[in-house]
Amino acid sequence: MNPNLNSVIGLREWVALPELGVVGLRAKIDTGAATSALHASDISEFERNGERWVRFTAHLGTLVQRRHRCEAPLVARKTIKSSNGQTQTRYVIRTELALGARAWPVEFTLTCRKTMRYRMLLGSKALVDGRWLVDPSRTYIQDKPQILTPGAA
Repeated sequence: MNPNLNSVIGLREWVALPELGVVGLRAKIDTGAATSALHASDISEFERNGERWVRFTAHLGTLVQRRHRCEAPLVARKTIKSSNGQTQTRYVIRTELALGARAWPVEFTLTCRKTMRYRMLLGSKALVDGRWLVDPSRTYIQDKPQILTPGAA
């Protein structure tokens, strides 16, 4: 089998979350994790038009700290068991993820990843939904997403 390079990603890739106005974010690809996670703080739940939403600060940089205030509909609260065996209840949002030339909806848990090198972890469910193959010997195979943030012309 010779997969099309357009369907292959490496262990790390540049991504964007256009519905949240987030661009230039490096993601760690983790096929061992089912769920995707986004580094967030100051998380608060609120109601908008009879629906539950969350407001949070997304942390985007590792060397240069960048923060972006976001709001998204609340999908659920999930109990997640981390790689170190600890369980934690997290808020879950669903938003569009852009990687390379593709964009598709992905569910993210919001959690503190300040001790982690990458502010986003992209899990296996997102990879299956996006129809990606992972080449663990490579990084940054895809170009940075060229997206317009909502409201941009």
